[in-house]
Amino acid sequence: MRILLIEDDLTLCESLRRDLVRAGFAVDVANDGINGEFMGMTEPYDLCVLDLGLPGLSGLEILRKWRSNNNAVPVLILTARDAWHERLDGFKAGADDYLGKPFHVEELIARLSALAKRSHGHAPTHMVGQGWHLDDSDHCVVWNDGRRETLTSSEYRLLRCLMLNPGKVLSKTYLMEHAYDSSHDFDSNVIEVYINRLRRKLQDETISTRRGQGYTFSLPKEDIN
Repeated sequence: MRILLIEDDLTLCESLRRDLVRAGFAVDVANDGINGEFMGMTEPYDLCVLDLGLPGLSGLEILRKWRSNNNAVPVLILTARDAWHERLDGFKAGADDYLGKPFHVEELIARLSALAKRSHGHAPTHMVGQGWHLDDSDHCVVWNDGRRETLTSSEYRLLRCLMLNPGKVLSKTYLMEHAYDSSHDFDSNVIEVYINRLRRKLQDETISTRRGQGYTFSLPKEDIN
């Protein structure tokens, strides 16, 4: 899951970036409104954490520009402006959630995880596979019999991306753009390597290859009508 973090407080921004990466997100950063607005319109982000009081262009202006250009990226507003009427302005501009400063980073991560699942049509609970589910809190796969398989950060991000789009064929380019930040090498064979690792750990055929197209995650049989 790839996030755009737009925050002008450099200390807070770096702290949040580290926390979000540890939580399994791929994070790109902008420290002013102009760059943030441009990045949000030109890169395929899954979520955005947006401050309101930004230099160059305010958070509300960014949000209005995105929505007027049909950019529907889910946005969580993160700001010290916590009055009810300011929250209302944010929601009217197209925000999806709102968290006032100061805050606990655990709440931010929980809100982002729930927002990501809702935006893909999932209830904010565990995502399930064939006899197992993905545990977001511990970054592991848990089988129905209690067995657990720990995932690396890269494996976790890739599997979550696939599971948020069940039944859809996702190209290598899509997976690179949504599971990793802009610092990764988009021409590498990293996706194929991690797909093979996931298949060995899952010990099933939930991840299928569509030759020349990409990969798809299969829904559990009981969920197929």
